[in-house]
Amino acid sequence: MTRSARIRRAALATGCVTALAATLFTAAGAYADPAPAAAPDIDVKAVKADLDQLQSIADANGGNRAHGKPGHKASIDFLKGKLDQAGFKTQVQEFDNNGATGYNLVADWPGGDESKTVMAGAHVDSVDAGPGINDNGSGSAGILEVALAVAKSELKPAKHLRFAWFGDEEDGMVGSQSYVQKLGADTKKIDAYLNFDMIGSPNPGYFVYDDDARLEKVFKDWFAAKNIATEKETEGDGRSDHASFKDAGVAVGGLFSGADYKKTEEQAKNWGGEAGKAFDACYHQSCDTSKNIDDKALDTNTDAIAAAIWQLSS
Repeated sequence: MTRSARIRRAALATGCVTALAATLFTAAGAYADPAPAAAPDIDVKAVKADLDQLQSIADANGGNRAHGKPGHKASIDFLKGKLDQAGFKTQVQEFDNNGATGYNLVADWPGGDESKTVMAGAHVDSVDAGPGINDNGSGSAGILEVALAVAKSELKPAKHLRFAWFGDEEDGMVGSQSYVQKLGADTKKIDAYLNFDMIGSPNPGYFVYDDDARLEKVFKDWFAAKNIATEKETEGDGRSDHASFKDAGVAVGGLFSGADYKKTEEQAKNWGGEAGKAFDACYHQSCDTSKNIDDKALDTNTDAIAAAIWQLSS
């Protein structure tokens, strides 16, 4: 056997082995794009600890966290501190309304395609009458813990992830309107805005925003897989921060557990709780404290938020 023949045969053998290996690895899925990682379970105890902190902030600042009051800015500072420590790029945006300064907190997770940004948002202000722990400490704490889970998981999403806490929603979505106006043409970069306003109501329902079919399906499928009935959200239409985004042409979705509408017999059959009573009898009242929360609803909805963030950003 000449040297050149040996080389040719060796090369042929090597090629066959390489082709076979490639076939085997492809069959095993080694070269296929990996499936998106499953979202982690969010510890409801951590969410409740955040709510306790928001309650303490209200207690120390006249009993509320309302626009223009020190409790609101203290709430922003609390959230920002946790997000900064977790590695988010944060910014506080100021706006003015009714002679007082309001604040939006925006937190970006590094990486991902910024031309396809997935946002989750909640308003952090309360009404003057009380601490606003369900409305809307629940949404604020829920997305905070999902954001912290993103950091802990070192998630590397294909799409850019942004979380936002808006001020002065209670006076007509003032903070979110200010934010969207500042975005201007960049609203086209928002692939989805998900809003979470009241997710721990004490006599809860499971309502899914129906503004965008794609986003509605993400949540409905998640709840259906857990045999939890859902209904289309109508009570909050045009009454929370998603309206600011929807009016600007952004696809919006979200979850809601009910406010002062009364639960029907059919809803009580599907979800438990008491028919004929409000989903949240303490809505906009001083009794909206850390005791005004259904742990199961808070836990379920926060896990649903995480699942949607993981899926939509992949």
